[in-house]
Amino acid sequence: MRHPQGSIAPDESLVVRLRELKDRTGLSLAALAARTPYSKSAWHRYLSGGKRPPRPAVEALCRLADADPTAVLALWEAADGPAPPGPSVEHAEARRSSWPPPWLPVSALALFGAATAVAAAVALSGRPGSAPAARPMSEVPRCHGTSCQGELPDTSACARDAQTRSTVTDPAYAVRLRYSPSCGTAWSEVRMRSPRAREVSVRAGDAILSASYPADDVTSVNSPMLPVGSPRGVEACAEMGGKVACTGLDAGRPPGDRG
Repeated sequence: MRHPQGSIAPDESLVVRLRELKDRTGLSLAALAARTPYSKSAWHRYLSGGKRPPRPAVEALCRLADADPTAVLALWEAADGPAPPGPSVEHAEARRSSWPPPWLPVSALALFGAATAVAAAVALSGRPGSAPAARPMSEVPRCHGTSCQGELPDTSACARDAQTRSTVTDPAYAVRLRYSPSCGTAWSEVRMRSPRAREVSVRAGDAILSASYPADDVTSVNSPMLPVGSPRGVEACAEMGGKVACTGLDAGRPPGDRG
C-alpha cells in the first residue's frame, strides 16, 4: 500500500516498535522461541516485517519486555493485512503436532457482534430495573474452539474461567490439566517449587502442542491451548530435568473419577 511521502506506514511502525521491545528484552531469537509458543524463524519474520505477527505474539513480547501493550496493540490493529491467531504451523509441527486443520482466524463478524452486545448491555445497565452491566471487554474471551488453537490461555482471557480437571503432584512440582468451558480449550499448567527448564505440553488424540521455557523464566507456566469438546481424554504433561509427569482424564472413566 502506498503512503504519503515522509510518512511511516502502520506496519513499518509496528516492526520498529517490535524490534525496540526485542532489544529491550536482551533476548536472542532462539531465546524468544524458548519463552513463547513461536519458533525462531517465525520471530525472524515478525521482526523483519516479512509477516505480520499474531496478536498473542505481540502481547508475549510486551510481557517479556515489561512494557504496556496498549500502544503496541494499537499499531498492530492499524497495520495492513490479516494476521493468524496463534503460533506458526511449522513450530507446532516441530513439537510433534499432527493436528490437521490450518490456523483459523477469529471471525471479524463474531468480534463485532460481541462488542455490540457488550455496548448494548452497558447502555441498558443504567436504566432502572435493568440487568447488571456486562463484563468488561478485557474479561471476554478473544477466541473459541479452533480459533484458540495454539494461543496462550492468559493472553486470550480463557484462563478466567479455567477449571483444574486433573492433577499430579511431586515434592518439586505440580502438573494440572486445565479446561476453559467458555473457550472450549484445554492446556497443561506446571507449578514448580524451584526454577528449572521445562517443556509443557497438552495432547488430545494425535494432536500435541507444547512450549519450552528456560529456568530463568519463572512466569511462564502454560502450554498452548488445544480446542476440545470435553476435557475427558486430554493429557497434560511437563518434562523437567529429564523426567516427564502427566495427568489427565481417562476417556472411559466417569467424570468424577479423576487421576
